Amino acid sequence: GQPLGPRRLSLKPVPKLPDMEAFLRDALAKVKKQARGCLAPELCFQAVKAATEMPFADGVRRERELFMVLRSSGQARALQYAFFAERATQRWTTPTGASWDTSAPQPIRKAAVIGLGTMGRGIVTSLVKANIPVVALEQDLEYLNMGRKAVMLLLEREATKMEQGAQTLDFHNPARLQFTVDFNLLRDVDLVIEAVFENMALKKEIFHKLSRICKPGALLCTNTSALNIDEIASATSHPQQVIGTHFFSPAHVMRLLEIIYGRHTSPSAIATAMQLAKALRKVGVVVGNCFGFVGNRMMFPYVQQAVFLVEEGSRPEAVDEALEDFGFKIGPFRMSDLAGLDVGWRSRKGQGLTGPSVPAGTPARQRQGQRYSPLPDLLCENGRFGQKNGKGWYQYEKAGGRTATPDPWLHNFLSQYRDTHGIKTRFIDQEEILERCLFSLINEGFAILAEGIAAGPEHLD
Repeated sequence: GQPLGPRRLSLKPVPKLPDMEAFLRDALAKVKKQARGCLAPELCFQAVKAATEMPFADGVRRERELFMVLRSSGQARALQYAFFAERATQRWTTPTGASWDTSAPQPIRKAAVIGLGTMGRGIVTSLVKANIPVVALEQDLEYLNMGRKAVMLLLEREATKMEQGAQTLDFHNPARLQFTVDFNLLRDVDLVIEAVFENMALKKEIFHKLSRICKPGALLCTNTSALNIDEIASATSHPQQVIGTHFFSPAHVMRLLEIIYGRHTSPSAIATAMQLAKALRKVGVVVGNCFGFVGNRMMFPYVQQAVFLVEEGSRPEAVDEALEDFGFKIGPFRMSDLAGLDVGWRSRKGQGLTGPSVPAGTPARQRQGQRYSPLPDLLCENGRFGQKNGKGWYQYEKAGGRTATPDPWLHNFLSQYRDTHGIKTRFIDQEEILERCLFSLINEGFAILAEGIAAGPEHLD
């Protein structure tokens, strides 16, 4: 009984909803928090808001204007660049003339992971998700059982995420995932990833053992974040099979996989590691061997500037906020707490920058003629290791807690430190924080490029 008039939705008035203002205000706050520094999500919000407030044709016009702003923005160009740069890393070359199009990978039918600490657990999880059978090895039963529990927990979580898809994880099957303390079970694996902590003597001992036990064609990978690949390879009888596969923490989440070739690494070993990255759905980037490779080597001066800024009067939370507002997912101090302050401390002790091996009479804030800040060392000496024990640059609700809150103890500690070293506190604005942290990052990138450690700027970016 109704007339057949036009039923075009776009001609109807937009219904008014109760509490629209409050709803939009909350939505915008959420978007800003989730998409810190990113233009597009905010402008998408503006487009939706326009649709609730204007007639249809005006709303569409507004949406087009916003789209044009985005299309010509620097962020759009940067995202397009990143898209192509990520794909360019698949076409790798080395200074000796090895390259992606002339090197054939070896098949990976079975893998092993040595060490079930934070990194090893994530790597095992990644391999299981990629449907590669894994043998997980630890030094003794106590560590093995701890590692097994943690890995199973990670896999349970991943399985729940995947259940929505068609795939299922068959990780209770010992043919897919086996835990052991027996090195002899590695005789038939195609690839081993060593993920024990950063200690050269320990790594060399393991690689010496592996080169005796594994078949000659097995790829021997180390998840070191900074140590010399050639020195690790020197402990084996097949250095051509040794390669660095540096995962980033948490290893089952982070998409970057740094692949480091040594002096003797064969082109086929590089191709196999790249094939592994693809199987794990990670972005493999082939780089040369130097202290810290590319990822961590660029991080050193970036984090160092952040610490210098705090020395001079800033606060960890101010530095983090400036960099997070700029668009980093996590600032340098929250990142350090997440990774564990003791990791860098162990590395600096190994380099002779801190600890008992520093010659008497060395100035507190200088090493090898360069400015040095002992602040991170002092925090570790005070038993502050970051999230793992609930206090680092921030304090956390408990050991292993995730919520960082500014710590009055630390602020007090910093002012005492400045008094001790006669540092006059000054106000440091956001621009100085950004310039000092980002320019040191960029300059290190240029140095890496100049030394031929990376094949092209896309690999760095």
